[in-house]
Amino acid sequence: MVPVMLVLTRRWRASWWALRSLHTVYQSAELPDTHRMLRDTCRDFAERELQPIAASLDREHRYPRDQILQMGKMGLMAVEVPEELGGAGLDYLAYSIGMEEISRGCASTGVVMSVNNSLYLGPLLKYATDEQKKKWVSPFCTGEKVGCFALSEPGNGSDAGAANTVAKQEGDHWLLNGTKSWITNAWDASAAVVFATTDKSLAHKGISAFLVEMPTSGLSLGKKEDKLGIRASSTANLIFEDCRIPCENLLGQEGMGFKIAMHTLDAGRIGIASQALGIAQAALDCAVDYADKRFAFGAPISKLQAIQFKLADMALALESARLLTWRASMMKDNKKPFTKEAAMAKLAASEAATRISHQAIQILGGMGYVTEMPAERHYRDARITEIYEVCHCKREKNEGKTILYLLKYQAYENRTKTPREASV
Repeated sequence: MVPVMLVLTRRWRASWWALRSLHTVYQSAELPDTHRMLRDTCRDFAERELQPIAASLDREHRYPRDQILQMGKMGLMAVEVPEELGGAGLDYLAYSIGMEEISRGCASTGVVMSVNNSLYLGPLLKYATDEQKKKWVSPFCTGEKVGCFALSEPGNGSDAGAANTVAKQEGDHWLLNGTKSWITNAWDASAAVVFATTDKSLAHKGISAFLVEMPTSGLSLGKKEDKLGIRASSTANLIFEDCRIPCENLLGQEGMGFKIAMHTLDAGRIGIASQALGIAQAALDCAVDYADKRFAFGAPISKLQAIQFKLADMALALESARLLTWRASMMKDNKKPFTKEAAMAKLAASEAATRISHQAIQILGGMGYVTEMPAERHYRDARITEIYEVCHCKREKNEGKTILYLLKYQAYENRTKTPREASV
């Protein structure tokens, strides 16, 4: 029989460790020093370099080249890339925080940063060979070059399993034919991750990923789309007509394209959620500032209860979405499954951005409807966050499937446990 004191000692130790772990959880509500320093640095840069020119970038559809170069020097164009490859060597939470602050200053600049980090460098870090990383990663860390991600097609949207673009191997080259649509950074990119069908008989298992240099023979660009928001970033079609690329440009193994696309989009949704948070924060800041300065009935309108209720609801939606986004980031950093959490974060953050930017216009009244104030730009920029990297209807369907699976699995686990185990 185990001595009673030994049992009590073990229980005390277990309780002590549980309390210590709980304390660690509470501590994690505060950002580590490194992340707070990053946030402050990015916020200062955005307020100094991006906010003053954001309206003109939007109006002129002008790519923020100088600012992207400065961000490259700060490590923001390759946050998660190891230092030996030229990146900042930070984690995904740091990337999320940086994305929010940059997007708070200029959403267009934020999406350029997002695509280069999440959609271009992300799959390369996970699936590229060492030789490929030297050629396709390191030059894209400084801001001098940016990449793009070519998955969507006319009529197929983000359905990675329905790629009509085809790749046929001819000797030591692949021949690509087809059209990719809605490609962010298209006119400014120096390389693209392209998904094409290599074996139609295998359906989604017959899709492969390729690295394509830009410009290159056989690849042409469609017209720049005249968009509602994020107008300083270029969006266009990539048109492949007998585009020849070397066999060594295959990313991962043949037939891994669908898997690469799904993993990439999971991480990319955290980036878009962070962009949405930045837009939402900028809209809330604008509304609060105006409410304090706008006088009606002899007092600032911020004293009116109706305005206070609006601002409170806006802040609640923003903080809730931010915590979801940070949670998804930390789960990815801890190498835990984060598909559901990333989808929830993007859903919450994008809806919050749209709702908050809409309410900001309501608080500003007529001033919210003119370009003299940034509120209307925040609303236009927010709308895309509910659309790209899988629109809401598809994402909610995927979330529903994931949640149902987890609930069924949890119920099965509880059925197989003893009553004592199930209650723990």
